[in-house]
Amino acid sequence: MTNSTSPVPLGLAPSFGFGDRLGLATPGHVAAWREAGQGILPIFAQQSIREMTRTSRSAVEVVQDALAGARDAGYTGTQGADADHLKTPADIERTAAAGFVFFTLDPSDYVDKAGDPNTVAWVQEYRGKKVKLDNGTTIDIDAATADRAAKKYGVAVNHAIFLSKHIEKVMAGKAFEIELSVDETPQPTTLAEHYIVADRCLKSGMKLVSLAPRFIGEFEKGVDFKGDRAGFEKSLADHAAIAAMLGPYKLSLHSGSDKLSIYPSFARATKGRFHVKTAGTSYLEALRAVLRVDEKLFREVIRFSRERYDTDKATYHVSATNDSAPPPSDLNAVQLEQAYLERWEDVKEFRGFTAPGRQIVHTTFGSVLTHPTLGPEVKQLLRNNTATYAEILKEHFARHLQALRKGI
Repeated sequence: MTNSTSPVPLGLAPSFGFGDRLGLATPGHVAAWREAGQGILPIFAQQSIREMTRTSRSAVEVVQDALAGARDAGYTGTQGADADHLKTPADIERTAAAGFVFFTLDPSDYVDKAGDPNTVAWVQEYRGKKVKLDNGTTIDIDAATADRAAKKYGVAVNHAIFLSKHIEKVMAGKAFEIELSVDETPQPTTLAEHYIVADRCLKSGMKLVSLAPRFIGEFEKGVDFKGDRAGFEKSLADHAAIAAMLGPYKLSLHSGSDKLSIYPSFARATKGRFHVKTAGTSYLEALRAVLRVDEKLFREVIRFSRERYDTDKATYHVSATNDSAPPPSDLNAVQLEQAYLERWEDVKEFRGFTAPGRQIVHTTFGSVLTHPTLGPEVKQLLRNNTATYAEILKEHFARHLQALRKGI
């Protein structure tokens, strides 16, 4: 294990991002990693610009809180730092100055901006191209397929390359790595789209360490994978084959929180070249600690979260409605935890439901944490009960890491 007190690039090693929206979760993340994470490198400092905005945290605070939490927990090994979903040069400058070294580029604002595919300089290169993958799959990129990819991603790829050049300039010789996110789209990323986008970025000189496609199936916040498991695994194998042939680079699983059922196949298909991002699930476990210590405060959080849900869910992929989760006044403490914090598949009497309560509290974190009274009360409770919070996180994330290690 390399001793390091500062974040460093992690390369092609399997890695796991422990997003922390409060700045208090790292000791629990370290405990989980010690329990079950050997062989998987951790990223304790991981936050998107959207999350920083919603929680009123600075990039510097995110990095420093994670480093301090790891140090206090006695962790001295290798760790990364992921500046997630960057869209502008200002985002890059802000996060680079704070010490991030892993930059996740999100060009989703530029998807479907090329009205005429013939205006995309590289489209002709892919018309009629056939790509034979090592697993036997052939990607047939006929003219129509190439034109659709150019129309969808032509401007987005150019923006991602522009941002990557800006990272090189800002980092001024310092080590860094780049992840490209193309998962923020309604439709799954086709094999042709993956191939073309990654090929263009690599040919530009982008230091691509991982790519996050929009996989088939549903990756809703706070719940396990929904969809055709066999179809997902076949598609995953093909995407992994593209990454191995063009890079190699890692495949990244966004909205990875609580997707335990697909972790073994994800690790196995990528042959251990993977990155997984989690974020909101640590906030959910913080609320579990709140419930165990102060039920009244937890009920206030749920009441306020239900008020905010219809507004806050707008930028998240969720299916829950307030009507699909019982109001807290109808529930005792045990039922309250089941309704708002448990994965429904873990609660026998609720099998087959879709965890609406988890999604309601998952997406309203920013409103709660910036509330003038609820936010400070939640944070102070966690500071006063660090051992409880850490133990809850340890159990929760050990399950995630153990599931991934089954496939390595």
